[in-house]
Amino acid sequence: MINCFDFPGADVLEPKAAHAACAILRIKQAMTGAGYPVIYVNDNFGEWHSEKSRLVDHALAQPNRAAELIAPGDEDFFVIKPQFSGFYATNLPVLLPKLGVSRLVLTGIATDICVLFTAADAHMRDYALWIPKDAVAAENDDRGQFALDTMRETMGAETQASDALSLDAWMARLDRGDDTRDGA
Repeated sequence: MINCFDFPGADVLEPKAAHAACAILRIKQAMTGAGYPVIYVNDNFGEWHSEKSRLVDHALAQPNRAAELIAPGDEDFFVIKPQFSGFYATNLPVLLPKLGVSRLVLTGIATDICVLFTAADAHMRDYALWIPKDAVAAENDDRGQFALDTMRETMGAETQASDALSLDAWMARLDRGDDTRDGA
């Protein structure tokens, strides 16, 4: 989500990302309010010498509603990824166990690429997943929906929107061992 939207198709994706950012902000506030860690996993955009502040400053220098809404705070973790999955060639596989994490709420762009690949890697590592459909965005709505369906049906991910399922309700459902995912 920390992105300059300077690529082909960005004109289609950016407004969708801004809409998703509103839901992401609500989820982030619930996470921090409950004392859970918030981890940004962000592309390096081919800037191999980059780090958090450079990426964030560069994104915020552009007119970018999504980055403005959900820019990382000092208390948030920030992982830079070189490819589609947040797990591939990053410190995320080491960080999550150190933080005691067993459940992941995945949000961001693009649903059918980075979110999908990260979800697949998380699923292979036995993380419980919630990918709120209102907190992700894709250039193509059909591909985005296909990715959500795939994550729900093959990875056991919850995909209910954040206004239909709260963080507390999702966590309680997992604690009870309920598998009542809603495909809506």
